[in-house]
Amino acid sequence: MSYQSPALNVMIAAARKAGRPLVRDFGELENLQISMKGPADFVTSADKRTEKILIDELSHARPNYGFLAEECGAIEGKDKSHRFIIDPIDGTTNFMHGVPHFAISIGLEREGQLVNGVIYNPVTDDLYFAEKNHGAYLNNKRLRVTARKEMAPSLFATGMPFLGKEGHARASAEIAAVTSVSSGIRRFGAASLDLAYVAAGRFDGFWERGLQPWDVAAGIVLLREAGGMVTDMHGGTDMLTGGTILCANENLHPQLLKLLKGVTA
Repeated sequence: MSYQSPALNVMIAAARKAGRPLVRDFGELENLQISMKGPADFVTSADKRTEKILIDELSHARPNYGFLAEECGAIEGKDKSHRFIIDPIDGTTNFMHGVPHFAISIGLEREGQLVNGVIYNPVTDDLYFAEKNHGAYLNNKRLRVTARKEMAPSLFATGMPFLGKEGHARASAEIAAVTSVSSGIRRFGAASLDLAYVAAGRFDGFWERGLQPWDVAAGIVLLREAGGMVTDMHGGTDMLTGGTILCANENLHPQLLKLLKGVTA
């Protein structure tokens, strides 16, 4: 059985509570797809409501902790040593289009170190969670990254910049480089779940640019506890504020990092 500290239990309970109305919303989106207005306003409302539920639940259990959240930004708490990092709906575009691949992501930072992570897809009821020094789990099943040593049989995931953002040429060049030496690339549109999939051994590695702290905080804990290597795309440790991330097992990480460093767009 997995070890779940009181703090991790609080995070799991908050994610599950916030996920229930999202499942109902997801059912409603099917009707909105055929309307002229479209689902954008509906999704924005769901995003904000989900974040409020998470902050309310977490604040009730840990009233002095601070927050860094996608919608409301930074909220300073009396306890300067603890901070929750929240993405209420990671994979908003998937959610908007009725694709059941999105997640609530909650990370907990203690004294500047990430110590807990919860990633929850409420539609599939897949709950990924991890605690520093206590392992990573999917619905109480222990997770480990893959053991592959070569790029050729490996499957990787990445993300692409949204329409209107810079970086399309570089992302395309990186995808071409990795595709040429691997089994392929997947682009699923939710960074937190991409990280969780690497931790679960479904993907062999993942990289992306242009990310925010709430996209990756929980996933970083999962990756580390599943035995993976996770860095920024310079090989450093600035994943939260540097905007880039690269992860894989200890064999593939240096190979993927070297390959991507050599890409020019």
